[in-house]
Amino acid sequence: MSLRNLVVLPILGLLLVAPLAFGWERGEVQKFATLPSGFANPEGLTIDPDGNVFVTTFAVTAASGPGQLFEFNRQGHLVGQVGISGSSNLLLGLAFHPQTGDLLVLDFGKSQVLKVDPATGAAQVFATVTGAAGLNALTFDTAGNVYVSDSFQGIIWKTGSGGGAALPWVTDVLLQTTGTPPFGANGIEFNKAQDALFVANTGDDRIIRIPVNDGAPATPEVFVNSINGADGLFIDEQDNLWVAANQADEIVVIDKTGRVIAKLGDFNGIDPKGAPRGLLFPASPARFGDWVYVTNLSLDIRLFGLPQAVDSQWTAQVTSHTVARLRARIPGAGE
Repeated sequence: MSLRNLVVLPILGLLLVAPLAFGWERGEVQKFATLPSGFANPEGLTIDPDGNVFVTTFAVTAASGPGQLFEFNRQGHLVGQVGISGSSNLLLGLAFHPQTGDLLVLDFGKSQVLKVDPATGAAQVFATVTGAAGLNALTFDTAGNVYVSDSFQGIIWKTGSGGGAALPWVTDVLLQTTGTPPFGANGIEFNKAQDALFVANTGDDRIIRIPVNDGAPATPEVFVNSINGADGLFIDEQDNLWVAANQADEIVVIDKTGRVIAKLGDFNGIDPKGAPRGLLFPASPARFGDWVYVTNLSLDIRLFGLPQAVDSQWTAQVTSHTVARLRARIPGAGE
């Protein structure tokens, strides 16, 4: 064997082995639930203490409200559906208040936060904001204060546990965007020490970190770049961020230093019933037990008069809208 072969063969071996050794183990994405026929674009998602999954719709093709709230049990069966009184057809984030148990729903179309009875759909205004707001996601601190991201004005709004007129807590250019999809501040959550609030900026493909000192915000900073369409997020017990990348059709897991440690899920086409296989424009992830649940928004942004995104032709084919789930484990981390 020549010296040239001795050199080339090991290199070929590395090329063959490297993708297997260093590729992401993406896991299996399951179809958890399907919206009833005629309803589309599930976006917001939250889970109650019993494991029931609540989903709102960002129904861009609906002529008007009320917006819809769906409840699925732990087996993925639809057990409740209500129209939220007085709401628009464009609903986004929702969450149960950790102290009062009230269900709060963001009405994107009317720039308001609603307190909703999930059994009847009866609603009342919980909080209001000013300006041309795009209310997107919400979270809470340990005192029960409510924080809401405003995708259009680049603001994090804050109100007390009882609601009322919200006040700007942070306003910053890092929370705005000129990118695509055209949403700035999106998913938000505090870390476990509550000394930082993390905010996804969808159009800029970034996570923004807002330092917090005794409840007061400091200057926002870029925590990490290049999550393609960073949307909803949650933070686990180790302060890892689980971020829905709505243009990459995956969940990106980042450790507290900003290093990616897992990429989970993928898009595998449209099934014969018109439902996405895997993830398609994933929007709002949430964890319960051993599972991560996430809505497949499947949004064709051309409906807003925008140029197509890489997934637009696929989302236009979806006729059956779904919620997905995948195992809440980080491959190689013993979880």
